[in-house]
Amino acid sequence: MAYRDILVYLDPTSGSTDRLSLASALAKDHGARLIGVDASSNEAFLGGWAESALRIESTFNAALKEAGLAGRFVSADLRHMPGAEQMHCVDLIVAPRPDKPARPLIRSEIPDGALLAAGAPLLILPQDWRPGAVGENIVIAWNGGREATRAVHDAMPLLTRAKQVTIFTFSARPGALRPGAELLVEHLARHAVAARISDWTDTGDVSALEALFASLDTQDADLIVAGAYGHSRAFESLFGGVSRDLMRQPTAPLLMSH
Repeated sequence: MAYRDILVYLDPTSGSTDRLSLASALAKDHGARLIGVDASSNEAFLGGWAESALRIESTFNAALKEAGLAGRFVSADLRHMPGAEQMHCVDLIVAPRPDKPARPLIRSEIPDGALLAAGAPLLILPQDWRPGAVGENIVIAWNGGREATRAVHDAMPLLTRAKQVTIFTFSARPGALRPGAELLVEHLARHAVAARISDWTDTGDVSALEALFASLDTQDADLIVAGAYGHSRAFESLFGGVSRDLMRQPTAPLLMSH
């Protein structure tokens, strides 16, 4: 099981270089084609950022050649969402979660709009992510819902390669999600993925996200797998609740499916 087409969003920021390196490594590992999409905003082509913005295509092509990858580049198109056509024909999208000062340089649809529109999972890199391994120690944020199930299946090519997989549950009653988590352990084992369960009971002292990062079982995670929009969009007000909190956490890459 592998990703065969990977799309990566690119822009003039320094984080784009790290994003491209990770996407290239994933493409090489999975034997995938790599599609580079310029997600630069109009502002990125003005002032001091213009030179970097105009070099994105050549930088991408150089990375393809160095890694020996097949791929193609999609230029910036301010009339449509970046990669609007390509995002429906890929297995994985590598995207930034930009904060200031990078936010004005990257199209506003990234990553929120892409996650809603693509139908493919997004591997989202936080602004403060330090380049390193991604997918060796994976934590699944599990609530037994449809979105979490979709995320697990979308992450399977990474789960099968992971050195450690932890299923993290957060529930109001002790062990409330344990039966479902145990079924997930059995299912993952059918894919040769060995997983363990980390339960956390909600006492009202910490949020689900605080508990996830406080747990000794999950502190060394280099990837969090989670579903997005567990409630209606109107209720969540775009990235509401846990989905929003996961997007805002500053360090761990996040694979989300909607």
